[in-house]
Formats: sequence, C-alpha cells, structure tokens
Amino acid sequence: MKLRVGLAQINPTVGDLAGNSALIASTVAWAQGSGAHLLVFPEMILTGYPVEDLALRPSFQSASKAAITDIAQSISGQIVAIVGYLDTSEQGGPQNAVAIIHDGQIKARYVKRHLPNYGVFDEFRNFTAGSQSLVVRIHGVDVAIAICEDIWHSLADIAAQKPGLLVVPNGSPYERNKDDLRLALIQKRARQVCAPLAYVNMTGGQDDLVFDGDTIVVDKDGTVIARAPQFDDVLMLVDIECASGTSSPDLVISNDTAAPLDQISPTIAARLGDQAQIWKGLVVGLRDYISKNNFTSVVLGLSGGIDSALVAVIAIDAVGAKNVYGVAMPSKYSSQHSIQDAQSLADATGINFRIEPIESIIDAYMAQLNLTGLAEENLQARVRGAMLMAISNSKGHIVLATGNKSELAVGYSTLYGDAVGGFAPIKDIYKTDVWALARWRNAQARLKNQTPPIPERSITKEPSAELRLDQKDSDSLPEYAVLDQVLRLYVDEEHGYERLLADGFDPVLITRVITLVDRAEYKRRQYPPGTKTSARAFGKDRRLPMTSRWSQS
Repeated sequence: MKLRVGLAQINPTVGDLAGNSALIASTVAWAQGSGAHLLVFPEMILTGYPVEDLALRPSFQSASKAAITDIAQSISGQIVAIVGYLDTSEQGGPQNAVAIIHDGQIKARYVKRHLPNYGVFDEFRNFTAGSQSLVVRIHGVDVAIAICEDIWHSLADIAAQKPGLLVVPNGSPYERNKDDLRLALIQKRARQVCAPLAYVNMTGGQDDLVFDGDTIVVDKDGTVIARAPQFDDVLMLVDIECASGTSSPDLVISNDTAAPLDQISPTIAARLGDQAQIWKGLVVGLRDYISKNNFTSVVLGLSGGIDSALVAVIAIDAVGAKNVYGVAMPSKYSSQHSIQDAQSLADATGINFRIEPIESIIDAYMAQLNLTGLAEENLQARVRGAMLMAISNSKGHIVLATGNKSELAVGYSTLYGDAVGGFAPIKDIYKTDVWALARWRNAQARLKNQTPPIPERSITKEPSAELRLDQKDSDSLPEYAVLDQVLRLYVDEEHGYERLLADGFDPVLITRVITLVDRAEYKRRQYPPGTKTSARAFGKDRRLPMTSRWSQS
C-alpha cells in the first residue's frame, strides 16, 4: 500500500517559537492541500537547532511545550504530523523529542535515544536520552521513528518490529563530502529494518553551522526513490510503497487503507559539485547569520587581494550588491594595483565602494609612539580594523573579517586588526580552496554571460599583506600549496610529528608549521565565528588549551 509522505526541508530560527510555529502551520496547510497522509518535520523544528544551553532553561522548556500543544490543536483532518520540539522527562530533564500529532491532539511522543557528544554536538550536556522505540500505525502501515544520531547505531529492536516505513527527522549540519556518507548510512539502515526509509533534514544557517537539507527517501533495498535539492527550502512529497502492518504497534491511528491519489512522480535532484556545495554553504551561512541577527548590510576592507575579493562576492550573493560596502584603506606600502583591483571588483559588481587612506592616521600614531618593525605593521591593520568598526557603528553594517583557515591556523593575522568583525565567511576555507572557489565563481559568471566578479589579477598575483615594502606572504610562511597539505593533516586529521614525517614532509617544515599552529590558539579563540564547511573546523570541532607546554615541534 502507498503512503503519501511530506518531508519538510525548511529553515527554522533558534528560539523563535512564534516564527517557527507559523512556518510549521503554513507547511501543514500546504501538505494537506497536496493530499499528504504523513508530514515529517526536521529535528527540533519548533525551537530551531541546536539550542545549546537554552535547553536547560525552565522558561524555554515551558514555552516549547506550550507551543507544541497549540500547534497540535491547530492541525485538523486526517494528516499525521511528526514535529520536533523540546520536551522534559518526568524528572524534569530536557529531551530532544518529536510529537505525533493527529486530529488536534498529541497522540504520542518519541525521545531521541542516542545523543551525539563529539564535534559540534554537546547533547550529553543539553538533553536526557530516551529509552523506548515507537511504532505508529497510519493507514495500516507501521511507521517507526528515529531521530538523527539514532540511525548511526544499530536499529535491531526496530527491525524486530517489522515496520513498513522508517522516518528520520534530522538536524545534520553540512560539511564537505557528507552527502555521500549520509546516503550510505541511510541505505544500510533501510536494509537492516527491511523497510523504506524517509530522511528529512533542515536547511539554513545557525551561528557557525549551516544545514544543507539533502532529504532522501530510499526503498527497503536502499535504492534512492527521491532526493531533495541541497540547501533549498522545499516540501518534498513522495508516494512510498509500504508493507502493511503485521506486528503490534505502540499506537494505532488508523487501520484503513489510504484512498488512492493521483500519482506523483518522485524527483531525484542532481548533486551539486564540490565547489558549488561549498559556495552555497558559505552563502546560506552568511545570509542567515546576517538576517537572523537583524542586520541588513555588511562592510569589509577591500584590499584588492583574493581573500577580501572572495568574501565580497559571497556577501553579494548572500545579501545583494546594494547591501555590500567595500572600503579600501591604502597605506604608503599599498601598491597601485591593489587599489585598481579593488575598484575593478566594485565596478564589476556594483557594490558600494570608498577609499579611505590611512597614512595620516599612521603618522600620528608613529609620532606619538615611535614604533618600528612588526609593531608598525600591526598598527596599520589595527587602524583599518578601527575604521571598519567605526563605519559599522555609524551605519549599522556588520563587519566581515576576511581571513582564511590557513592564516588562522598559523596565526597570520593581527588581533584587533584584520581579525575584527562580526562574522568570518571563509574562516574554514584553506587558501588553496580560496583560489579554487574564486576561479569557480568566475566560471559560473561566464556560463551566464555575466562579467566575472573577481579581477583576474586578484587571483593570479602573489599574496601580500602589504604592511611593509615589497612584502610577500611567502616571506613569513611556506608556500600555500605545501602549507595547506601539512595543515590538512595536522589540523583536520590529527597527524602528529611522526606521522607527518611518514607522510613525506621535511622535518624542518613540520616543526615550523606545528610551532606556528600551536602558538596561535589564543588568536583563534578571539576570531569571529564563521561558517563550518569541513569536518574539523576551528571552534567546537577542535578544542585545545591556549596555555599548554605540550608540543611535538
């Protein structure tokens, strides 16, 4: 028999119970109008996700439980809705739960049984685990429920109940190559329970996380039936062939077979390429950080270099060129081509652009303090940072920091200088990927007969902070092509000194890079948040002490 299942791949906002309730209500109405028998929302859709320590606040717990009751009372008719929310146990412990809603009532609830406590997740801290499975009979089909992390563990107890369908609400953040990993896991669990599996994931940005959707339905053999486009907000409707119930479900909502409906042809959205995935993730992450924190515009230092150029174009795609303000702040060490390249980007894209020379301000500081060497270099960065913050305070723009992961890793940034800002879009993007993304974005523009937004010279010229005469990044750092190889292994994969030697790197290079990375932890702690795209981003993924005498260098 067939069930028409709606999978709500949508974008909540953490803490916005009223807004999320309205989003749920409009999705329910849409699903009812499309004849859906069952509508499944992502994990914690009512509260947004992750709620972190909001889960521990009694006021927030009470508000969530009151809101889910109101939502249930608003849902009439025969549709069954599975809605994620924050509940509490009998002992008062916060729980990551879903409500099974039908005919204006919460008929049952299921509590997430396996709580992730790795990477960006702290669910042992925030939730109390459930202990019971749940199978609900809907139109004669036994529907089992698992939440996100639950399917990373064996579902032998669910398999023993012989469900006709397994549905999985998720709050699974994006990272590179995760879509293939998800699919393999979903296929494995479908085969284990011998039933179709419908996996629904949320979209949108939340602080440094971004959710890519990638909602998937597979049959009992693991064959993909339907797949939603990544990062887009959609209600995916799928007619799923399910076996009728043969065991004893925990709850019976309806035994009658669903009335036949006009056939819906399932769609399998094409997968985005690696660069396209990263780009959409960066754009959505920045867009939602700006909008959900009630900003409308951004300002950044536009130096003519590749990093600021890439950040500017990400911002353009996120909030529109008219809401992007670029500021060139040349000093006596700035090259003429840097100003020209910044102007070329502004001309090509239509962003707001101004030039604010800093030489007279630097001269005033120098006359007062008589600085030399590195102190003079850092002064320039700090004057620029102060100017951007002043513009931000005056005009209400959020300042975007333009540093990349390679620079953050080795501490190649100035505290209270180029590290100032409210958000850092390419914080988790290595320098070699910065170049690759710039070339990809220009290529996309050419495919659409548009002017490439990033000047070619910004991509091809040798990187320089231009804080002293004829300065190059390579004066202070290994070449990025080599540096990034070491960083990916040391930072992302935890290869220590011996393993890096075995990987074939020079001992002097290894010692140099390890020393730079380990000494820069205090700087990274003070850097703005930025969208996570890798499995090992700086922040919650990688937590190391600032004060430590342990070193392999």
